[in-house]
Amino acid sequence: MSDKKDIKSMPFELLTTELAERGYPKFRASQLYRWMHKDLVDSYEEMTNLPKKMKEELQTAYDFTKIRMIDRQISQLDGTQKFLFAMPDNSLVESVFMKYKFGNSVCISSQVGCRMGCRFCASTLDGLSRNLLPAEMLEQIYAIHRITGEKISHVVVMGTGEPLDNYDNLVTFLHMLTDENGQNLSMRNITVSTCGIVPRIYDLAKEDLSITLALSLHAPTDEKRRQIMPIAETYSIRELMDACRYYFDTTGRRITFEYSLIANVNDTEEEARDLWTLAKSVGAHINLIPVNPVKERGYQQPQMTAVRAFKEKLEKQGINVSIRRVLGRDIDGACGQLRHRHLTEDGSVD
Repeated sequence: MSDKKDIKSMPFELLTTELAERGYPKFRASQLYRWMHKDLVDSYEEMTNLPKKMKEELQTAYDFTKIRMIDRQISQLDGTQKFLFAMPDNSLVESVFMKYKFGNSVCISSQVGCRMGCRFCASTLDGLSRNLLPAEMLEQIYAIHRITGEKISHVVVMGTGEPLDNYDNLVTFLHMLTDENGQNLSMRNITVSTCGIVPRIYDLAKEDLSITLALSLHAPTDEKRRQIMPIAETYSIRELMDACRYYFDTTGRRITFEYSLIANVNDTEEEARDLWTLAKSVGAHINLIPVNPVKERGYQQPQMTAVRAFKEKLEKQGINVSIRRVLGRDIDGACGQLRHRHLTEDGSVD
């Protein structure tokens, strides 16, 4: 990575200050920010209303993050598109483009790899390499828009990596994505997922962001959760629920429990009962996810009849439950699969 500051990772206020220190008026910051974050240009050369000397100075002084597509898979079943992108240092990350009735959604990565070690996830198979910069998170959205020509209305930070493990860059990214000078995306159309880093949930609650927080719960007891999620060795479910309660009380935003249903692992009657008890205690919505099989993990997806039966048990207790629509099953659908395949089979970013 370069020692230069990354100009595309600067929020509008910081960019304005940086340019002012170089003798440029505020309107130049507005022009530059718009080119980068609204018009989504690839280079200074496309910024037609900036002076040549200014563009040359910026080119010398700052990095200008660009990412490139390495692979693209398009589902023949539902049109879902999965992308493998190379960052400026050739690190690989995944992003997914999904079409829904409510609009187009992009799921992005927040880290190169992951160190959380969840047993059912391919993202963590190769460990954590580094955090992504705000611009590298934004660029995944921008690149997908440029490639597909489709408007993006919803963003989910639920790809490779643990977002709250890259906290400062995540918060900067959220402010930039929703800045009126850029994409101006509604905070309410953004979901951030976490496996449960308790101190950061408290921190996020104080940021005054009206995003949706999704907790990757996946088991309703400490004993079972420790079997599939190493983070459970650090934070108990009681600590997690206290943090969720604080988050809801502080923000007024309902938490979503993400629950990957794994056949014969976390799908019993008793686990349904424990799960609805937790959901009631914090007023959570539950999103059931039939687990995406990863060959290195050995977990099996339950039959849809079993998934629906589990859902009905929760609904009978007055819990708001949804089943995540299964998309991209004919491509490398599980988070981290496409990246892992490239790293293990090819090792190249050409």
